[in-house]
Amino acid sequence: MEKVMQELGKSLTDQDVNSLAAQHFESQQDLENKWSNELKQSTAIQKQEYQEWVIKLHQDLKNPNNSSLSEEIKVQPNQFRESVEAVGRIYEEQRKLEESFTIHLDCCLLPGAQLKTMHNLRLLRADMLDFCKHKRNHRSGVKLHRLQTALSLYSTSLCGLVLLVDNRINSYSGIKRDFATVCQECTDFHFPRIEEQLEVVQQVALYARTQRRSKLKEAHDSGNQNGGSDDKNKNTERNYLNILPGEFYITRHSNLSEIHVAFHLCVDDNVKSGNITARDPAIMGLRNILKVCCTHDITTISIPLLLVHDMSEEMTIPWCLRRAELVFKCVKGFMMEMASWDGGISRTVQFLVPQSISEEMFYQLSNMLPQIFRVSSTLTLTSKH
Repeated sequence: MEKVMQELGKSLTDQDVNSLAAQHFESQQDLENKWSNELKQSTAIQKQEYQEWVIKLHQDLKNPNNSSLSEEIKVQPNQFRESVEAVGRIYEEQRKLEESFTIHLDCCLLPGAQLKTMHNLRLLRADMLDFCKHKRNHRSGVKLHRLQTALSLYSTSLCGLVLLVDNRINSYSGIKRDFATVCQECTDFHFPRIEEQLEVVQQVALYARTQRRSKLKEAHDSGNQNGGSDDKNKNTERNYLNILPGEFYITRHSNLSEIHVAFHLCVDDNVKSGNITARDPAIMGLRNILKVCCTHDITTISIPLLLVHDMSEEMTIPWCLRRAELVFKCVKGFMMEMASWDGGISRTVQFLVPQSISEEMFYQLSNMLPQIFRVSSTLTLTSKH
């Protein structure tokens, strides 16, 4: 194509360029279709093999004396050492900062009646996708880890995380693309592929927008709309597949490392400003996400504390402190509300800050957390002897 463009206007015409571009597009489509079909075939084979493996494992557990998989499911000491050394190398490359707290919240359910609930809070400096990626350990170890994740799909202790995305429902850019890449690293044996889930989300969003536009049209016809709103309605109609800030969609997964549910929360550039309030769409989106966690047995949720995944120049120390204080206080209020939603179940909330944040800033945020939440006091037990 570069050679053709150099010869454009000399020995070649626009028609020659268009013809070559069409050939490129056609060959690209053929290549994509070929690998897409190969991927579907490999996925089907892997699902069948995994199903057979789980059945054999079940039979093996029922008949321990006649075991054909006992050696496969055992973790050998040398494998464990290799795993520990590999993890150690990762931690040496980039130190992972973490602080844990146990808190108590007093919640008023009825006039004169209080419920004290205990929760675990963690503050981490880590990449959100670290909770999705499988560690590159021994093959059998990964297989057993995946089996444990699959089994916990039917428990009452599910794990979720919040991803901050733009208003387009796809997996083509930014953290959405990175997340989709992680999801595609290994076959999901339980839920549809992420692309198929997003197609369903798009259909639901289209239906919701259609219903919303029809209601707006009815209100306009009754004389409750002015001319300026007409332009807004037309703009909404052009972007009927886009979601609004504060809205979120959910994808479910059985092939990620520590996550079963991903909440894709829509935010705009306003989250980078320093003047958002507790009524900001992103904050209200967090409230609605926590409510979904209560109604669907999600007891561990990971939240980006600063409502951003990456730091930028405008995010100064005062900006970080104000944002963290706002999110801490709002989440505390939401957790107190949760007692009326689920009866006060103990939960784990993980606040994540970007990896590029300094250690000094991390510990300032760590010192702020017990000032906002009521941290449990520790008891030192000593023996009489």
